[in-house]
Amino acid sequence: MITLPNVITLARLFAVPLAVWLILQREMALAFWLFVAAGVSDAVDGFIAKRFGARSHVGAVLDPVADKALLVSVYVTLGASGFLPSWLVILVVFRDVLIVGGVLTLYVLGQEPAIRPLFVSKANTAMQILLAAAVLLHAAYGVPSAGVVAALIWTVAATTLASGAAYVARWVRGGGAGG
Repeated sequence: MITLPNVITLARLFAVPLAVWLILQREMALAFWLFVAAGVSDAVDGFIAKRFGARSHVGAVLDPVADKALLVSVYVTLGASGFLPSWLVILVVFRDVLIVGGVLTLYVLGQEPAIRPLFVSKANTAMQILLAAAVLLHAAYGVPSAGVVAALIWTVAATTLASGAAYVARWVRGGGAGG
């Protein structure tokens, strides 16, 4: 179904290769502003979908795919370019693979996964977004300080571990999956 929120989400998805290219070209100011625009578009498409009854199954699937594609691509590119430590990129990507693997496993076992993000997962995503924005901003404009970026790196590591552990605990109890 073609709705305005779905068009906005598709634009965010199509922005992923541009964000990667900008980081690889060391165009960090443009990459930062594109990342901010993508974040704003995520809020806007969600608002429009809810406010004007433009929710769709396509949007419900496409929106989190676009979000993860952007965030994981930015993390991998920042890691490959030396702006984020490799261990953190591996941790973040591993957690996402773990969650997707859990969902797929439940489908294979004939169980309908209850895809409901946990609070710790939402906090983790917020911290991951904040870190990516801070790294891009620091690389482009020298702010925030390297100390703030370092603190965010450790915060993302902690929330990523906590979120991954929470999902594993949920699965062990038989409570489904989520992101």
